[in-house]
Amino acid sequence: MREIPVEAVPLAPYAAALGEERLAAVRADAALTARALRGRTVWNVNSTAGGGGVAELLHALLPLARALGVDARWLVIDGDEEFWATTKRLCTRLYGEPADDGALGPAELAHYRRVTAQNARGLAGFVRPGDVVVVHEAHPAGLVEEAGRLGATVVWRRHTARDEPNEHTREGWAFLRRFVERADATVFLTGSARQDWAPRPHVIPPSIDPCSPKNFELDGGQVVAVLRASGLLSGGGGPVEVAPPLGGPVTVGREVVAVREGGPPDPATPLVVQVSRWDELKDMSGVLRAFLASGGHGAELVLAGADVTGVSDDPDAARFFELCRVEWAALPVEQRRRVHLVCLPMDDLRENAVVVNALQRHAAVVVQKSLAEGFGLTATEAMWKGRPLLASAVGGLREQVVHGESGLLLEDPRDVAGAARLLGDLLSDPALARRLGEGARRRVSERYLPDRHLGDWGRLVRAAVSAEVV
Repeated sequence: MREIPVEAVPLAPYAAALGEERLAAVRADAALTARALRGRTVWNVNSTAGGGGVAELLHALLPLARALGVDARWLVIDGDEEFWATTKRLCTRLYGEPADDGALGPAELAHYRRVTAQNARGLAGFVRPGDVVVVHEAHPAGLVEEAGRLGATVVWRRHTARDEPNEHTREGWAFLRRFVERADATVFLTGSARQDWAPRPHVIPPSIDPCSPKNFELDGGQVVAVLRASGLLSGGGGPVEVAPPLGGPVTVGREVVAVREGGPPDPATPLVVQVSRWDELKDMSGVLRAFLASGGHGAELVLAGADVTGVSDDPDAARFFELCRVEWAALPVEQRRRVHLVCLPMDDLRENAVVVNALQRHAAVVVQKSLAEGFGLTATEAMWKGRPLLASAVGGLREQVVHGESGLLLEDPRDVAGAARLLGDLLSDPALARRLGEGARRRVSERYLPDRHLGDWGRLVRAAVSAEVV
């Protein structure tokens, strides 16, 4: 187990992004939380410092919390190949999918406990009585009991979900419930994801950081320059530097690893984009089929995910990328020319974030055709950038997107023909796309920015340290 350093950020950029009135309100709320903590620490524990929604949320929220006077810190667990394979299987089954044919039986449970015990010894070096420990997701859930033994108040947070239970979710919860039940409180992203048996369940949707490298404003010239420098658009002219409001300048110069027929798209070519993990549940292959079935309307498709060697807690990413590549390779050459499979370098997470920012801003349409989804941060990011969004009506996406107002929802996430029709509507009707993009930006501004998110957590933490978690 190791601590990830978290430095406070300057607040001036948030005044510009949120407005002075909203920043003043979140300052006042954070002051109440800091007083309630009385010098105690809020520890966040997860499985990786880079890649995936949990790490993105922590990178965004914790520096802001520290700037507002709350002692929020971050710990990452260690594991071996067998542990990561088990936790990947566990998370996928909680999503309602089988993942692989591996078991979640006594042997897997015993190894999970062994790795948890090793991490528990590390936890004892950080946590003190009275602290609050927020355990994120399934990977470190075994630490809930140990954190309680150390005298902490423990909150377990579930970041992923499935709307309807099935045999796979029941198997996943049977494995995990024995650990989660020992928490003092639980947090879910949506009401539909909440478990009846969960201790003191709360619903706290996530947020995005408008000042981060992934979400700060880029003008059209910067967008094209970044995408050219990374090899996502043609006409590259070497590295380019941009200056997010936080953390200093970022140089973009590492080229993506792209599977394509020919060169990158011209900047004038409309792009349909999905940015997500290489994961069965993100249904990259389904997006490919829907795009081709739509006729494309002169656009090209970019399926973009993290470099498959760059996410330590996802051992299946390379396998799902390869499945997608094989399907692409079987297409006729004219169709292959219109589809780009892209692995984004993870060597520098801020550079990676700027590239995603530019790619989402350049997209004519952003797709999030997940088969199951806890919330969908990449969808929120695209909505903040005013992009028209086509998303599956699953999990938190049903709450993020109001169909016909802030995007279009696909009722059956496996309906390729339906997705093709909706995609065709967005590509062929610029007025519709513009109206939905404007509605998307408004919805994120109202609901999914960090002042609301920190306020929700502040109320929970204050109740927890007062022994009044409700």
